Amino acid sequence: MSEQGRRGQRPDHGRSGGGRSAAPRAGGNGPRAGGRPPQRRGRRGGEVDPVRTAAADTLEAVATSDAYANLVLPKLLRERGISGRDAAFATELVYGTLRLRGRYDAILARCTNDRPLDQVDPPVLDLLRLGAHQLLGMRVPAHAAVSETVALVRSRVSLGAGGFANAVLRAVSAADLETWLDRLSSEIHDDGARLAAVESHPAWVVRALRSSLRAHGRPATELPELLHADNEPPTVTLVARPGLVTPEEVVAQVDRSLAEDATPGRWAPTALRLPGGDPAALPAVREARAGVQDEGSQLVALALAAAPVDGQEAHWLDLCAGPGGKSALLGAIAAERGVHLVANEVAPHRARLVAQSTAALPRESVEVRTGDGRTLGEAEPGAYDRVLVDAPCTGLGALRRRPESRWRRLPEDLPGLTALQRDLLESALAAVRPGGVVAYVTCSPHLAETSAVVADVLRGRDDVTRLDAREALLAATGRDVPGLGDGPDVQLWPHVHGTDAMFLALLRRER
Repeated sequence: MSEQGRRGQRPDHGRSGGGRSAAPRAGGNGPRAGGRPPQRRGRRGGEVDPVRTAAADTLEAVATSDAYANLVLPKLLRERGISGRDAAFATELVYGTLRLRGRYDAILARCTNDRPLDQVDPPVLDLLRLGAHQLLGMRVPAHAAVSETVALVRSRVSLGAGGFANAVLRAVSAADLETWLDRLSSEIHDDGARLAAVESHPAWVVRALRSSLRAHGRPATELPELLHADNEPPTVTLVARPGLVTPEEVVAQVDRSLAEDATPGRWAPTALRLPGGDPAALPAVREARAGVQDEGSQLVALALAAAPVDGQEAHWLDLCAGPGGKSALLGAIAAERGVHLVANEVAPHRARLVAQSTAALPRESVEVRTGDGRTLGEAEPGAYDRVLVDAPCTGLGALRRRPESRWRRLPEDLPGLTALQRDLLESALAAVRPGGVVAYVTCSPHLAETSAVVADVLRGRDDVTRLDAREALLAATGRDVPGLGDGPDVQLWPHVHGTDAMFLALLRRER
């Protein structure tokens, strides 16, 4: 990876100081002309920028309520009438700050006059990260980044904290990103710790990803590129659900200014990539004939549908269906084949999301249930022809989309998750009939959650055959996806395939 790629191009949302857009905008998308919400006065006087305030409120919710930014921020923006370039600015503020938190912490730690970061009040530290991202990750003038962040600190914490923030951010602004990264690289001598700081991942995640690359026959020298890919905003990818809408029909609904740059997915025939815009504004998405879905998630569902099964088919099962993207794609394929899909989800609120995702499917083709997938195999032994186990996992393969996950997950989470994954896979193998196929899927490349789970469950069993998932992908897409290794399982990679790091194993029950 080039130095330019490592350091990145800073996005320019045309925003400078004082809560104003550097370029004028036509039209009134907000509560007053020009689409600008009114500025609010802080608790200790002085105006604070409402767009940066929305970003700060989102970071606070993520830090204190275990909320997810992709759920909190859009709601706040709608409620406060923030749209257009201001909404894009707030989005970059939040996601960039969360993704690069580790990098900014390493830099901030060198600017706090020997005060350890764990002694900085958490609300102040979050706002310092927000300011650092404006200084080092965006084209915001330094004076605006510092003054606007200090105003936030003063309004939300105290005047004294504002003075501290001012001193720290001025120290950060004394050097550009390239200089800071060179300093980190020269001062941190351990390779893992250096990558953790520069590419903003917890050290244990860096170690796990290195091991996974090696286990799948990829050189460990790819690790910096993989970590960098985790810090790149993912392309907006849609799925056109077969029999309900075609990719071409979805493109016809896209705004003309964006339609010319809409492109087919790299691998999945159901995928469509958009250069931007709000997917929820498309009729096909609102009607659940299409949906937002990473291409890797589409590929694993398509591979299960294409895997060879003995005999006639009538019943498919999605064992852990929430939030429903894979269920909707499988259900669309099932409906075309005259097959019935059961979408099972243990959490009632997630089951409701599954119902929304599958709303466009014929009612006779899909049944959404609420139940514990660990007991379904015992309750319905041999009842299904194809079973998907999209197992709960650390989510380390989707850090581009859920940047806060990298800071929440801990190595101690793995034993509980892997025990659940084994139970679910064993239940799926009980639920599938002889001659049928189970797909074990995780959105994580961690070896403990992928090949180790499959090996543990299959140990001592002679009634299950491990299919070559690469062949199923070829049958599903008609495309030879490169970089899949020696098989039989498939591991996708953000830096290689442009997808989330999805893992897929296909298992056929023989008797």
